[in-house]
Amino acid sequence: MSFAPNPLSLTVSDPAFESWLRDSGHLYTLDTLPASSSSSAPSASPSRSSSSNKPTPTPTPTSTSSSQSRLSFFLSSLRTLATIITINPLAKLEVGDLAGPTPSWTRDFIGGPGNYSWPVESPQARLRVQENVRRYAKNYMYLSLLFFTCCLYRMPISLSGLLACLGFWEGVRLCIKRWEMEEKYPVLRQVMVNVALIITAMVLYICNLQFALFYAMGLSYAAMLIHASLRKLTPLSKSSGSSQPKKIVKRNVQFSSK
Repeated sequence: MSFAPNPLSLTVSDPAFESWLRDSGHLYTLDTLPASSSSSAPSASPSRSSSSNKPTPTPTPTSTSSSQSRLSFFLSSLRTLATIITINPLAKLEVGDLAGPTPSWTRDFIGGPGNYSWPVESPQARLRVQENVRRYAKNYMYLSLLFFTCCLYRMPISLSGLLACLGFWEGVRLCIKRWEMEEKYPVLRQVMVNVALIITAMVLYICNLQFALFYAMGLSYAAMLIHASLRKLTPLSKSSGSSQPKKIVKRNVQFSSK
């Protein structure tokens, strides 16, 4: 039995629906859509088969069905993992995301055990990664600084080289300011800065600072992908109002009559 389309029914496209959820602060609803759609698909098949008058086929062994389900889950997990690795987590990041308040580390960023789950499908993983990077951009930035500090602590030669370069540039700045080289000797100032850059690059290369940067960037990127893909899109607390729905503030204006 087929139904004729109703001309009075209203349909909303998926991008428009997602943008409305994002603007209204209910983006976490999209995180449940892939799971609900996938769970509703197999539930409709038994009702269709029960309503038909065809004889029921002979059931397959339980071991075969379980092995097929495990294989499908394994392939789906591989596709999701490939999406997480190949995705660009900074695709939707904007400058305004770094200007807002930092979300709470305990309530929002870490959360509880129920706030983590493996994404069911690739679109869900892509949505989680991109939106969580936008939401916790400042948390990830501070986490990167922490990783870089830990790498410098484990590499004292790189730390000493970095401190020596900072002291060297402070001395260059004081010399330029004392001798008034910006006004009297601009060419000599430019030559002095270029020589200081060459010396700094050589010192940092000898101290293996590039390895500390590489380790810190690798650890930060891996931690960001793991957290952003496993963290569910839950509403933020009231203290961080970056993703909360905008409320209209009503003010009562009183007129004084003389």
